[in-house]
Amino acid sequence: MAPMRRSGIIGMGFMLSVALLSVSVWAQGGTTMEVGRFSASEPGVSLPDGWKPLTFKKIPKLTTYELVKDGAQVVVKAMSDSSASGLTKTVKIDPKEFPIVRWRWKVENLLQKSDATRKDGDDYPARLYITFAYDPDKVSFGKKLKYKAGQVLFGDIPIGAINYVWETKAPVGAVIDNAYTDFVKMVVVESGPSNLGLWVEESRNIYEDYKTSFGEEPPLINGVAIMSDTDNTKERATAYYGDIVFLKAR
Repeated sequence: MAPMRRSGIIGMGFMLSVALLSVSVWAQGGTTMEVGRFSASEPGVSLPDGWKPLTFKKIPKLTTYELVKDGAQVVVKAMSDSSASGLTKTVKIDPKEFPIVRWRWKVENLLQKSDATRKDGDDYPARLYITFAYDPDKVSFGKKLKYKAGQVLFGDIPIGAINYVWETKAPVGAVIDNAYTDFVKMVVVESGPSNLGLWVEESRNIYEDYKTSFGEEPPLINGVAIMSDTDNTKERATAYYGDIVFLKAR
């Protein structure tokens, strides 16, 4: 997002939490939690079941999302043109019990001006966003103080967030502080053009990623979002998102 349009402490994770408050909690028992079962939806302009728009007050131009048929599967198609918005769903997941997040996505093009380390480059053709609820028993003293200060200013906010992103230049495996706040970590899972136009299956251990990123035990996951944004770089991007599931460790 452009530097003139959001403050450093808010970051995308904090604004995401506001949108998530109005979405119902969803969870499933067994060995799998199907957070985004887009393949069971019907193609069309309606949103996937249980998902809501994620929009930002100072960003008038929105990324468009629709359910489309890609081969034999129904997926979410995102088209961003100097725009930013996403789709969100509130969940309640224990990352220790369901540590594996698995999804698939396809990106048509990279952003030439994207740069995960800069505020004016904080755009991605595709990202999977996971937020965590505040649990005082699992947070360091210093982080509690920062959280309380943010809570006074912004109300109910997540204690942390991880973005799994498709980057342009940063190496796969890099963990980068968000350009606006260290409460949000960017984890690069795809980078560069080698897989453009191809469906890529991803699998991450969110429990381990949180511990590596924040140095402490993760609290409950309270939100998941998908987002394609190009409002900083003023470029265009087209991406597709397949089903999103959480799995118990084998």
